[in-house]
Amino acid sequence: MHPLKAAYCRAFQQGFRILYPFFPYRAPEALESDGDIPETLSRLGVRAALLVTNESLRSLGVTAALEAAMERAGIACAVYDRTPGNPSIRDVEAAYALYREGGCGAVIGFGGGSCIDCAKTVAARAAHPSRSVRQLAGNLRFWGQLPPIFAVPTTAGTGSEATLAAVLVDDETRRKFTINAFPLIPRYAVLDARNTMGLPPFYTATTGIDALTHAIEAYIGQSTTRETRAWSVEAVKLIFAYLPRAYRDGNDLEARQAMLRASYLAGMSFTRAYVGYCHAVAHSLGGRYDTPHGLANSVLLPYVLRAYGSSVYRPLKELAVALHLADRGTPGAIAAERLIRGIERMNRDMGIPDKLSGIRAEDIDQLSRYADREGNPLYPVPRLMDRRELQRFYVMAADTLDEPSPQKQ
Repeated sequence: MHPLKAAYCRAFQQGFRILYPFFPYRAPEALESDGDIPETLSRLGVRAALLVTNESLRSLGVTAALEAAMERAGIACAVYDRTPGNPSIRDVEAAYALYREGGCGAVIGFGGGSCIDCAKTVAARAAHPSRSVRQLAGNLRFWGQLPPIFAVPTTAGTGSEATLAAVLVDDETRRKFTINAFPLIPRYAVLDARNTMGLPPFYTATTGIDALTHAIEAYIGQSTTRETRAWSVEAVKLIFAYLPRAYRDGNDLEARQAMLRASYLAGMSFTRAYVGYCHAVAHSLGGRYDTPHGLANSVLLPYVLRAYGSSVYRPLKELAVALHLADRGTPGAIAAERLIRGIERMNRDMGIPDKLSGIRAEDIDQLSRYADREGNPLYPVPRLMDRRELQRFYVMAADTLDEPSPQKQ
């Protein structure tokens, strides 16, 4: 990266770090089950709410108990159940139209991160009806109170129930973008592992590694605090201990609950300490190819960690020691490599590939521009990289490329 751009990035990040104590971070109020939602809505005086979910969950009857409980409580429930894996502006607008038509006063995101992110953005639109989704995009573009947001995660990975972010796709450009604003932190989060029991093994695996990516990227960055480091370490330890169990036996409620806690802790950590280039590259792939976010992070994480080199030896060694993969006398480079190999081994044991299909050589230049724009200057990564340096990750992750890589042209 050019020295002037690097200096700007670090100055920007240092400014955010200085302001950190003054930002209105908060933790969502935890509810034991989605059955607590109608009572909470009644207490808030809300008589109609929008449920944002997807067709699969609703067709399987996963949301049926909540919908019935809402009806018994006399609370009208409008339902948007067409949320895709990578929700777009069009999805938000369709859901927002239902919100207005139903006279709703709250939003419930029931599903994975896509459903929760869509629900968050609907709430932002409801509070700022004169502004488009594109005008809300970016960092801290709006403040003030939103309609109550309830997050009911059915995956243990995104941590969206604890974050100030919503990730969407622009329908026109197919670019993923992020909305970061403190009011997007859900007011309530339902951390009930029973809602994750139906998640298939492969999605259990990839969403779990997504949570691991959140925890590690937050830990190795330059905006960590004692609090975020503690959350990240606990999340990493829980994931290494319980993700293989949840993958092998989806009915292991103890493992499912531990993973849900790990996802929540990782979300709390990265919403304060941010993520890194693994996420920036993964988001660009999701926007262009609809690559599932957890899968992209699972494949990319070892490549990105190795590329950071000596800048991450110390923090990765600390994590390796916490996992008993190394001891305090182990050299940093060796300890870091043991941790990375531990991630690769867990991926392999759960059937996660080490390559992604469908990456086209002609797209890499544009994809790397998107990743550069997302990551710089916001993400306080351990080592700065510009778009040309980021191109390597698309080449590394691609199973085949029909043209020479940009680095060899």
